[in-house]
Amino acid sequence: MPTAVIPSSLSPDDEQRYVVAVRALCEFTAKSGDLDLRFTPSPTASEGMAGHMAVAARRGAGYQTELTLNGDYRHLRVCGRADGYDPQANRLEEVKTYRGDLALQPANHRALHWAQLKVYGWLLCRQLDLQEIELTLVYFDIASQRETLIGERHAASALRAFFELQCQRFIAWAEQEVAHRKRRDLALGALRFPHEVFRRGQRPLAEAVYKAACTGTHLLAQAPTGIGKTLGTLFPQLKAMPGQRLDKVFFLAAKSPGRQLALHSLQTLRGETQHPPLRVLELVARDKACEHPDKACNGASCPLAQGFYDRLPAAREAALNVAWLDQQALRCVALEHRICPYYLSQELARWVDLVIGDYNYYFDLGGLLHGLTQSNEWRIAVLVDEAHNLVERARQMYSATLDQSQLASIRREAPAALKRPLDRVHRQWNALHSEQVGPYQRHDALPTKLLQALQQAGSALMDHFSEAPSSIDPALQAFYFDSLQFLRIAELFGAHSLFDVHKRDIGRGRSASLLSLRNLVPAPFLQPRFEASRSTVLFSATLSPQHYYRELLGLPDTCRWIDVESPFDHRQLQVTVVDDLSTRYQHRQSSLRPIVELIGQQFANRAGNYLAFFSSFDYLQQVAQLLAERFPHIPLWQQSRRMDEPARGEFLARFTPQGRGIGFAVLGGAFGEGIDLPGERLIGAFIATLGLPQLNPVNEQIKLRMQQLFGAGYDYTYLYPGLQKVVQAAGRVIRGQDDRGVVYLIDDRFAQRQVRALLPAWWSVAYASIADCTAIEHRLDPVPG
Repeated sequence: MPTAVIPSSLSPDDEQRYVVAVRALCEFTAKSGDLDLRFTPSPTASEGMAGHMAVAARRGAGYQTELTLNGDYRHLRVCGRADGYDPQANRLEEVKTYRGDLALQPANHRALHWAQLKVYGWLLCRQLDLQEIELTLVYFDIASQRETLIGERHAASALRAFFELQCQRFIAWAEQEVAHRKRRDLALGALRFPHEVFRRGQRPLAEAVYKAACTGTHLLAQAPTGIGKTLGTLFPQLKAMPGQRLDKVFFLAAKSPGRQLALHSLQTLRGETQHPPLRVLELVARDKACEHPDKACNGASCPLAQGFYDRLPAAREAALNVAWLDQQALRCVALEHRICPYYLSQELARWVDLVIGDYNYYFDLGGLLHGLTQSNEWRIAVLVDEAHNLVERARQMYSATLDQSQLASIRREAPAALKRPLDRVHRQWNALHSEQVGPYQRHDALPTKLLQALQQAGSALMDHFSEAPSSIDPALQAFYFDSLQFLRIAELFGAHSLFDVHKRDIGRGRSASLLSLRNLVPAPFLQPRFEASRSTVLFSATLSPQHYYRELLGLPDTCRWIDVESPFDHRQLQVTVVDDLSTRYQHRQSSLRPIVELIGQQFANRAGNYLAFFSSFDYLQQVAQLLAERFPHIPLWQQSRRMDEPARGEFLARFTPQGRGIGFAVLGGAFGEGIDLPGERLIGAFIATLGLPQLNPVNEQIKLRMQQLFGAGYDYTYLYPGLQKVVQAAGRVIRGQDDRGVVYLIDDRFAQRQVRALLPAWWSVAYASIADCTAIEHRLDPVPG
């Protein structure tokens, strides 16, 4: 049920009623004690549902399940669904599934379960006019299928008092939320665009986003780099919030720069007032937010987990008074109240208006924001930044791998009780690839016996962990979680997936393999995410051809499309295709010197900052080495493998307005998109590759499947993903109306008709030989004013 403000159906005036789910109410009022994330084996969602059904099946014929209940306290409405009621015994049950030793259940978990059941108890007493009722917590062990019943008899008057106490604890907060919602909607209704005029192309984009929000449709928006897409989508979406009664807006980015750009755009919108009534939260990964990475997430280990729920109410109130909760602001509030910043952000996601985070928070199988949306029945809108990345990112979310060398390592050190189940997994694994010819093989069917062995090993591991949750071997736990993910993805296997085995020799006549369940078409998993949103806008400079994204992402037929006209004049960007040079693998050695001469000639014509993109680090290093030998006066710097964030910052810091030199990078890497180097910070790019994915057995299998499903195997596997990277990289050069620069597309395949068709329409492309490019001085004509 919604934790949201809805117009009251009981009052003719403007009074509003706050509706809260039973679970949300009790989590707010009855949670106490430590944050404790020590491993406790828990059932999967499907196992939990099966457990509830098993309990219901054991009850009598008159047993009622999923009872819809609600009740009011002043202008607060509490709603929920109780698990089961036996009218003959007058017994209301709350079913909780579990694994392991029930005696190890933390006391604060049990207290929360009782709080929920007591609230349900009063709502049922009120509905049936009962004077008393038997309340029973039913703990169902998934492994043994046994029930543990803990029952108490309560008078309706006592349950009413408990219910009203919880409501009293919550109602001041509810009133505050109602007042905030009124202020927020009033302010957003009066929101004005922060600049005197829209950039060219920005207004059509904003209008399309606003219309999609108002009509409840989804939108694919292809808009050129540099028009201000982030502000052009955030402004209309926020403007639509009051009229569409939206509870939340989620802005989802593929990388950190996208989050930072969203925060910057929101700061621009906030400009006129110091304290606008809009709560903004930035979600970051746990490893970036953790203050004590050397400690476990429980009160006995980490001081910020100790008493977390006791200190949470004050921290929550302080944070929402701050309202602007980027990573640094949130950290300050959390440390002031001595609680964990990461888990404070998870709690605050329930109470803010706009959340900025990574794709996985909404689109992943266990995405926090999607889970909260479903459980609270929020009315939401979603903005997906740089949405061309969503295809590959979603494929990763719905894929899984298992490494046999990981299994071999834990088998050597495993306790005696785990030897047999792990050995069984090892035997079935070897049987799977024993007949395999060659290092790679695709299988049409899943390995049933191996999956069964993994399930049995998982049960044994859970039993082992439950006996000593405070002293768990990290390697064993890692294998358990990897196995759990593999089994979970195996349940979803279908035509959208690929199962393959990579086998390798590990010496002494032995072999090991890597098992992969690869999602190729994330559409079936993303469709429910789109259905849960009032409106989703996916925007990027590269969303062509649109049918590629529609089909792979599972967008509905009603999804609209807009291709925003570029605000830039073609004379701002000189694009030259070097049409007589090949950068194919077999021709790379012969391409080195011509590419170096081209870079040297262009630098002589116009000294400044350039980016040079290549298909691999090896290729990049060979060109960079030869350039340093041939033109030692030209400064150069290189992207390295596994570059961390500080190193990436140092790389970009070299691109100053007065700088001179060449930055070498891999196409599709950290510097191919999502970076902003306006003006003289970047005046040109050399792209010595089509960006086509590597030719290997996996990609060839993907090509076959894409051909079967969509009739366009090569295009879907190689051409479209490759050209997308090229256009993104070229888009780094022109960022504003006054920018001018050059782009060299170095490969004869750029002259092919189907490749040319995928280049931006506003480009005016010239075709020249390498000899012409290195012999003729190229000059840019002035752009008409």
